[in-house]
Amino acid sequence: MISKVVKNAEEAVADIHDGSVLMLGGFGLCGIPENCISALLSSGVKNLTCISNNAGVDDFGIGLLLKTRQVKKMISSYVGENAEFERQLLSGELEVDLVPQGTLAERIRAGGAGIPAFFTPAGYGTEVAEGKEVREFDGKKYLLEAWLKADFSLVKAWKGDTAGNLVFKGTARNFNPMMATAGRITIAEVEELVPAGTLNPNDIHTPGVFVQRIFQGVNYEKRIEQRTIRQA
Repeated sequence: MISKVVKNAEEAVADIHDGSVLMLGGFGLCGIPENCISALLSSGVKNLTCISNNAGVDDFGIGLLLKTRQVKKMISSYVGENAEFERQLLSGELEVDLVPQGTLAERIRAGGAGIPAFFTPAGYGTEVAEGKEVREFDGKKYLLEAWLKADFSLVKAWKGDTAGNLVFKGTARNFNPMMATAGRITIAEVEELVPAGTLNPNDIHTPGVFVQRIFQGVNYEKRIEQRTIRQA
């Protein structure tokens, strides 16, 4: 049996090359592959196309790769927390494909399931519909949306085993499991790596068959994007 365990993030991303298409899991700043992003920063790889629900913030997450101009194109849904992203978008330095959040999730799921395209009503009548086939079903207009797939999917789980089985916690379960199925190579970083057979099968969200590399990450910040507390 081929071992999926690699030593660290640097080893895991070593063959990500210039021009790669990446999926990066997480929702807001929750459940993002922090260690892999740091390793990409160090490697200096560039001209990346990044598929992610968010674009991080200026000093965290994908925002770090934007700041160093390593990202050529973003395919995202929510980008409102990143001033550098906004600056690059408005100046024409960054290619951007903004996708309705539900459509983004379904395009990724379709990529993992081997479904090349599907119809959705989201975006009809807006600029999202430009250039896309429209059909009518039961009196309602739908857009044809294509699947999304990646050269590498980078996901972060709470716990994983040496066979690549993954367990996500809370909000981190939002995009990570779908992206794990849609990458040609899926790299998983986990807070705790345990021996195969340790996890309860009923608790596993992503079966190991979808994961090619796994390692135990370090020094997670686990930032909160918007912290709201009750006034005294």
